[in-house]
Amino acid sequence: MKRLLLVVILLSNLANAQPFHFLNLRYDEDYSHLRNDSSNHWYNRMKFNPVSGSGYLSAGGEIRYQTQYYRNEDWSNTPKPSYNAFYTRFLFHTDLQFGAGVRIFTQLASTFAEGRITPERSIDENQFNVHQLFVDWNFPEQTTQLTIRFGRQELLYGSQRLIAVREGPNNRQSFDAIKFMIKRGDWKIDLYYGRPVRIFTGALDDEFNKNVQVWSLYAVKIFSTWHADLYYIGLQHREKTFLEGNEHELRHSVGTRIWRKKAPWSVDFEALYQFGSFGDSQISAYTASLNAAYVWDDLPLNPAIGLKTEIISGDRKTNDDRLNTFNPLFPRGAYFGLAALIGPSNLVDFHPSLSIAPSEALDFNMDYDLFWRYSTNDGIYGPNVTLIYGASSSNSFIGQQLGLSMEYRPSAFLTITPELMWFFAGPYLKDVSPGKNVSFAAITIQLKY
Repeated sequence: MKRLLLVVILLSNLANAQPFHFLNLRYDEDYSHLRNDSSNHWYNRMKFNPVSGSGYLSAGGEIRYQTQYYRNEDWSNTPKPSYNAFYTRFLFHTDLQFGAGVRIFTQLASTFAEGRITPERSIDENQFNVHQLFVDWNFPEQTTQLTIRFGRQELLYGSQRLIAVREGPNNRQSFDAIKFMIKRGDWKIDLYYGRPVRIFTGALDDEFNKNVQVWSLYAVKIFSTWHADLYYIGLQHREKTFLEGNEHELRHSVGTRIWRKKAPWSVDFEALYQFGSFGDSQISAYTASLNAAYVWDDLPLNPAIGLKTEIISGDRKTNDDRLNTFNPLFPRGAYFGLAALIGPSNLVDFHPSLSIAPSEALDFNMDYDLFWRYSTNDGIYGPNVTLIYGASSSNSFIGQQLGLSMEYRPSAFLTITPELMWFFAGPYLKDVSPGKNVSFAAITIQLKY
C-alpha cells in the first residue's frame, strides 16, 4: 500500500506538468526545447535546468510495480504448483550536457523481488547499483557527426532479437562498453566493443562479466518509407552450455533487417547466419523471421491484425563436430510474452494476433502462438539460452500459447497493463516434463517521469 501511495503522490504533483514522450532508452530524450519555457513549473525545471554556457541538467526516473501469478511454472517442474510474486523497480537518472560537446549520463537502479519459489535469478533483484554511467564526446561536422560514448550503458538494436535492454524482467541489461556513433546523410553506423554487466543482488556489487565479450558493426540506411539494417556481431564466451556440452564459444553473426512502419502496413523481415567455433566443433546456425501487421485506422476501434512467424535453427545431430543451435545473444527477456517460458533457440513458431484501440489511451491485444522444435535432436532453451529440457523425445510439437493483455494510459506518465496467458503443453513437453498446462497472470503499474 505504501508503494502505491508513492505513485499517487507523484501523479498528483505531476497533474499540471507538461506531458512528454518518454523513450525506452531514456538517454535519447531531448529537453532542450524547454530553454525558452516561461511556465516556471517545477517539473519543467527538473527536465531542463540551465548550466554554464548552453548546457543543461535534466533528471527523471521510473517506478514500476508488478505482481505475477504462476500456476505450473516450467510445466509443473517447481516445488509448488502455484505462487504469487511481487517485483519493484526504481530507476533514477541525470543527464548533464555541457553544450554540444560533452555529456555525462547517470542512471541508478534499485529492484526487489518477493515471493518467488524457484532459485534466485539475476533478472529479479538488485538492491542498489549503478545501472548506467557514461560520457559522450560529440564531434559535429557539416556532413558527418561523430559521437564517442564510453562507460556503462544500455544497448538496443533493431527489433531487439539480438541486442536488447531486456525491459520485461525486473532488471534491465547494460554493458560496460565503448561505442562510436556516426551519422552521415541517410546512414547511421554504430561500432562498439563491450562486456555485459553481471548483476548481483546486493548493493554496489555489479561488475562486468569477465567470461563474455561482444563487439559489433551495425549500420542503418534510411529510405523514404523503408529502412534497411546491415550488421555484424561477434561474441566470445569462455563457458557456454548447449545440449552438446559446455565449451568455449566464438560466434559471429551477420544479418540484415528490412522494415517499415507506415500506416496501414508495418512489415519487419530479418534473416541472419551464425558461424564460428564451439570447442572443437564448428558453428553453423541461422534464423529468419517475418512480422507483418495491418491496421484499419478509419474503422471504429482501429482493429489491427498481425502475423509473425520465424524459423530458428537447432542442433541437427549430436557429436558430429558441428553445432547448429542458434544463439540469440542478448535478446529481450519477454520474447514470447512476459511469462517468458521459451527462448528463441531450436524453434519454429507461428504467431497470429489481433488488437483493438477503443481510444488513444486504451489498447486490447490477443495473440496465439504455436511452437515446434526445429530439430528433434536438440532441446528447448530459456530466454537466456539456458537448456530447459533435452532431446529425449521424438515429438516436435512443444505446445500452444494464448495471451490476452490490455494497456491503459490514464496520463502521459502512467501505464497500467494487466495480462493473462495460458500455455497448453504438447506431446514433447508431456514426454520430457510433468507436462501440465501453465497459467499466468500479471499486472504492471509503471510511472515514468
